[in-house]
Amino acid sequence: MFENLSDRLERSFKILKGEGKITEINVAETMKDVRRALLDADVNFRVAKDFTNRVKEKAMGMNVLTAVKPGQLMVKLVHDELAELMGGEESPIHLSQHPAIILMSGLQGSGKTTFSGKLANMLKNKQGKKPLLVACDVYRPAAIDQLKVVGEQIGVPVYSEPDNKDVNTIADHAIQEARTKGNDVIIIDTAGRLAVDEEMMNEISSLKEHVHPDETLFVVDSMTGQDAVNTAKEFNDRLDFDGVVLTKLDGDTRGGAALSIRTVVTKPIKFIGTGEKMEAIDAFHPARMADRILGMGDVVSLVERAQEQFDEEEAKRLQKKIQKNQFDFNDFMNQINQIKKMGNLKDLAGMIPGVGKQLRDVDIPDDAFKGIEAIISSMTPEERSNPDIINSSRRQRIAKGSGTSLQEVNRMIKQFDQTRKMMKMMTGNKMASMMARMKGMKMPGMPKF
Repeated sequence: MFENLSDRLERSFKILKGEGKITEINVAETMKDVRRALLDADVNFRVAKDFTNRVKEKAMGMNVLTAVKPGQLMVKLVHDELAELMGGEESPIHLSQHPAIILMSGLQGSGKTTFSGKLANMLKNKQGKKPLLVACDVYRPAAIDQLKVVGEQIGVPVYSEPDNKDVNTIADHAIQEARTKGNDVIIIDTAGRLAVDEEMMNEISSLKEHVHPDETLFVVDSMTGQDAVNTAKEFNDRLDFDGVVLTKLDGDTRGGAALSIRTVVTKPIKFIGTGEKMEAIDAFHPARMADRILGMGDVVSLVERAQEQFDEEEAKRLQKKIQKNQFDFNDFMNQINQIKKMGNLKDLAGMIPGVGKQLRDVDIPDDAFKGIEAIISSMTPEERSNPDIINSSRRQRIAKGSGTSLQEVNRMIKQFDQTRKMMKMMTGNKMASMMARMKGMKMPGMPKF
């Protein structure tokens, strides 16, 4: 995500490297290169031009502070303008009715149905809601079946009327169903088309007028670049939606849609989809996205994802075991499962400042822990609870049972022993002080003013 743009911006800032002062000449040269980088990323031409003009205006005449180099100052200015370009502040969804209603809109293939499931899953697991998915795509073959599969996957009920083509009536019945069953959020998945057409817009406009949703979200495939922005404008002119959802940001996208859409349609980006899994959904934070574009990582989001999997009672129990040197393979497996729930490993690594660029050409598969899990699963319950009893003959048996080599088993057990020693060193006051520092963490790489 944004890899080419990040590289181009980094090269642009090198123009100011070693300069003692910001001048009209070096600023103009830098901004010319930044504008080219934005256009290459498929950013709207007018948006790119206005962006670089604002940065140039702010940079001109600024004196370089003693502790800040011109290049750092330009990074700061570009960062702030990028964040502002994408909306400035996070824009959460507002659910006031009971049941609250969220209406999904967008073209066919944009990922509406999958995202509806992701949103339902997030509301259920993070906010304690009881969502109901409603199938109002009455045209696409298997659309209802697809939504039912998604619902089963996340444990959320789906309301549908396969023989009914009147979406307003289906929505009315779904609202009654939600009130009867105690569902407090209704997510309506609507029909899409391969292109914007009058019939489609009339139907969804009528549905919006009929149900008066708390939120109308427009789902757009970010890989379509400026086409996504143009489609969003057409939808907004007719539907006046409340916010944008960008899907497939984990794909080979240049980022133009994310950077342009807020300016063109004057509506905030509320969510982003970052993968195929139902957990691959994030609230959109403009400043954090600016951090990632400029290669600064996103430590705040990384810590938030870790906290979502953090169980305080389990942590206390684990800390006692570590202090007594009783951390075993059962605990190790639990930790692996928690890491896997946090999301794609390469995406997580990309949130660490400086690491994402190093891993750009490295393939980190989703099943990276597969070998370790196979080895642990081949151990007896006694071996998992008492790692110290695993001698040479047991290791050979574990290797055969897991389909791995003896060297791999030895390497994994050695890594486990090192992890156990490191965790013991970090318990008590050291762990508490580390967590305190993380809570007050500033984003690295940003100059202070």
